[in-house]
Amino acid sequence: MRINQYIASAGVCSRRAADELIEKGRVKVNGEVLRTMGYHVQDGDTVEVDGRRIEPETKKVYYLLNKPAGYVTSTADREGR
Repeated sequence: MRINQYIASAGVCSRRAADELIEKGRVKVNGEVLRTMGYHVQDGDTVEVDGRRIEPETKKVYYLLNKPAGYVTSTADREGR
């Protein structure tokens, strides 16, 4: 998994913001400051952001919601169009 996706899946920030963290030198992999955007995280790598070790979420929770019959929603109503 690419480093920016790894950071995003840990809930630190978005992938684009993760790229900015890497550019600023705030990300370490195995104790060394990472400067390469395309780094692929391997099993056993230790990733730190601002000195804090991170790990991606492994368990995901999904919610299924159903609207009642006849209920209609539209973005136009909220935007005043």
